[in-house]
Amino acid sequence: MTMINRVSEYLRTVWRGWNDFWFTPTDPALVSILRVLVGGMLLYTHLVWSFGLHAFFSPTDGWTGELLPATQGGRMGFSYWDYIGSDTLRWSVHVLNLIVFFLLTIGLFSRWVAVLAWISALSYANRVTPGAFFGLDKANCMMITYVMLSPCGARYSVDRLLRLRRGASTEAGPSVMANLATRLIQLHLCVIYLFGGLGKAQGDMWWNGGAVWYSVASYEYRSLDMTWLSAQVPLWGGGSFDLLYVVDFLTHATVFLEIFYCCLVWNRWARPWMLAAMIGMHLFIGAAMGMWTFALIMIFANMAFLQPETVRRWCDPLARRVKLAVAGEKAAA
Repeated sequence: MTMINRVSEYLRTVWRGWNDFWFTPTDPALVSILRVLVGGMLLYTHLVWSFGLHAFFSPTDGWTGELLPATQGGRMGFSYWDYIGSDTLRWSVHVLNLIVFFLLTIGLFSRWVAVLAWISALSYANRVTPGAFFGLDKANCMMITYVMLSPCGARYSVDRLLRLRRGASTEAGPSVMANLATRLIQLHLCVIYLFGGLGKAQGDMWWNGGAVWYSVASYEYRSLDMTWLSAQVPLWGGGSFDLLYVVDFLTHATVFLEIFYCCLVWNRWARPWMLAAMIGMHLFIGAAMGMWTFALIMIFANMAFLQPETVRRWCDPLARRVKLAVAGEKAAA
C-alpha cells in the first residue's frame, strides 16, 4: 500500500469516526429524563426570583436601575425584561415563564416550550448580569440550550401519554438530534471543567492545599460546621493523624479531576470512576457550602455520559405503570 493510500484510508477512518460520534441515532431516553430534571431546576430557580422581582427586573428602580447602566453598556445579551416597565406586566410575564418551565418539566408541548424556556432563561440571566449571575445560571442556560435541540418529549412526558390516548404509536425510535444534543452537553462539560481546573491552578491556595479549607470554613457559604477537619485524630498505638492532610488531598484531587476530566471520562473503564468522583465532589459542595442547586445541575450535566439503556432500566418501570394506568382509563371510558 502506497503512502497516499494509507493517508486516504486514515482520513476515511477519521471521517467515519467523526460521523459516528456526532450523527449516530440514539435512544432519546437520556435527553427526555434530562428535560424533566432541567425543567424542574429552571422552575425552582426562577420561582426564587419572585421574592425580588421588582428589585432585580425593574428597568429604572431598585438594584438594577443604578447598576445596569454602569456595567452593561454596549452588551450584546438580549433580555425582554429591558422593555417591561409595569409591575403588573412584569408579574404576568414572570408567572407565564413559570408555567412554561412547569410544562417543560411534565413534557407538554415539549419542543415548543423548550424554545420558550431557553429564551426565558437567557432573558433572566442577561438581566441580572453581572451582580447576580453565577455558575448555576450559566449551567441552567447551557443545559436548556441543548435540551431544546433534542426530541426531549419523546419519553417520560405528557406528550407521550396524549399520543397513547389518541391511539398513536408511542414508541420513540433512535434520533440523530438526541445524540447530537448529548454530545454537545458532554463536550461543553469537558470545557467547563478544563478551564475551571486551569483557573484553579493559577491560585496559590490550590497549590498549598488550603483552598478547600477556606471554602468550607467561610462564614459566607458554610452550611455545615467543618472545623473538625482542623483536628488531629489519635492513632492506635500512639501518635496522631492531622486531618488537614485530608483537606490537602481534596484540594489537589479537585484540580486533578477537573483538568483531566476531558481525557479520562471518554475511557469506558475510567468513566464510572470519574463520574462517581465528580458527583461526590458536587455533593460535597452542596452539603458543605449550601450550593445545592448548583451541585444538582452539574450532576444532571454529568448524567449526559450515561447510556440511554441505563436510563431506561431506571425509569421505564415507572413510565410503564403510568402508561398502563392511562390505558386502563381509556379502556374504561
